[in-house]
Amino acid sequence: MTERFDILVVGAGPAGIAAALTAAAAGKRVGLVDDNPAAGGQIWRSGAAQSTTARNWLGRLAASSVTRLQGWRIVDSPSRGLLLAEGNRTCRNLGYEQLILATGARERFLPFPGWTLPNVMGAGGLDAMVRGGLPIAGKRVVVAGTGPLLLAVAAHLARRGAKIVAICEQAPLRRFIPFLASLMGEPAKAMQGIEYARSTFGSRIYTGCWPVAASGQEKLESVTLRRGERQWEERCDYLACGFHLVPNLELPALMGCHIQGGFVVVNHLQQASVPDVFCAGEPTGIGGMELALLEGEIAGLAAARNTDAANRLARRRRRTLGFVRALSAVTELDPRLKELATDATLVCRCEDVPLGKLREHGSWREAKLHTRCGMGPCQGRICGTASEFLFGWDAGSILSSVRPPLFPVRVSSLGHADTLADKGDGLASAGMLASKETE
Repeated sequence: MTERFDILVVGAGPAGIAAALTAAAAGKRVGLVDDNPAAGGQIWRSGAAQSTTARNWLGRLAASSVTRLQGWRIVDSPSRGLLLAEGNRTCRNLGYEQLILATGARERFLPFPGWTLPNVMGAGGLDAMVRGGLPIAGKRVVVAGTGPLLLAVAAHLARRGAKIVAICEQAPLRRFIPFLASLMGEPAKAMQGIEYARSTFGSRIYTGCWPVAASGQEKLESVTLRRGERQWEERCDYLACGFHLVPNLELPALMGCHIQGGFVVVNHLQQASVPDVFCAGEPTGIGGMELALLEGEIAGLAAARNTDAANRLARRRRRTLGFVRALSAVTELDPRLKELATDATLVCRCEDVPLGKLREHGSWREAKLHTRCGMGPCQGRICGTASEFLFGWDAGSILSSVRPPLFPVRVSSLGHADTLADKGDGLASAGMLASKETE
């Protein structure tokens, strides 16, 4: 049985919520599917929606006619107009006339000695765990990497009672001048930055600085930091480390959307290269919550065939792209970060593949075939982006290896849909990728 929608939105972060509400307001039957138990995505996750903007959008969603499919993960696109979702120990077919992909982004991790120690976490990951109840008061925390998420996480942890030992941004100070200038046209972002700075007042902030090693016996005890020629050790309980964001492109790639420069290519109405498919938010460019909301509205209007209103918003979007370019420039990774990992440092944590083994190969495909790098449960989401930076391997070749299912699935899911029975490259022939969990 297939549940059908005029417009189906994948991803319930700000872009997806805006797209779903805008399309529903046009009288369309809209479905919103997300693998999290509650709407809001990473930025408005449960317990974090304290801002007026978040409360407004989430309140509107709760009162809307949008069919919310929370806790469902898209695992395949077996045919045009159809997606397969798994959740609640079962599967369901989701049909659509128009599709909006708002799949968000994840943190980029770069390997260094000790990065697999317990209590070395992604900045967003530690923030999420604290919001979920992890006690952080009195704990010593180093926040490191690159991007505006660092200051946001440090501010939240500080408000929860953590002692922020250091905030380490890999970009040099000179890069922040044009970035700060771009905030002149973004007063909301500027005020947010001031609030973050107030919350972290007294913490040491370093630019051109990054972790080179994490040390400890059974868990993290200290981190070694480097800034220029200076290197020192900081005692800490947690290292929150993330090198900006990378978009979740697996589903767009599986569907055949044109991807260039690490992002889905869309026109001014957020339409992708695949007919009846739109894309909004981080998969089209990392630009923050306000841009994601705007792109979601444009995609919702365009999918609902209200092109006049979509065109008016598209003109507003063009005025925000200066901030996107400034953010991209300031978060460009320092080439010296490639030198952090040793030959013994694991790059693929799922399959325990060290850097030395990957050096023997000249491409992602070759490395994958010979070492199983990227063939574990995360399917290259961590080691793929790391390898792209470390070796200069083409991101397109990494995405070209995307196959269904997009995530490990139950064996029972493999034969769920009759529509997959004759699809040789779909889930029906992908049993080797399924998890061993059974119902």
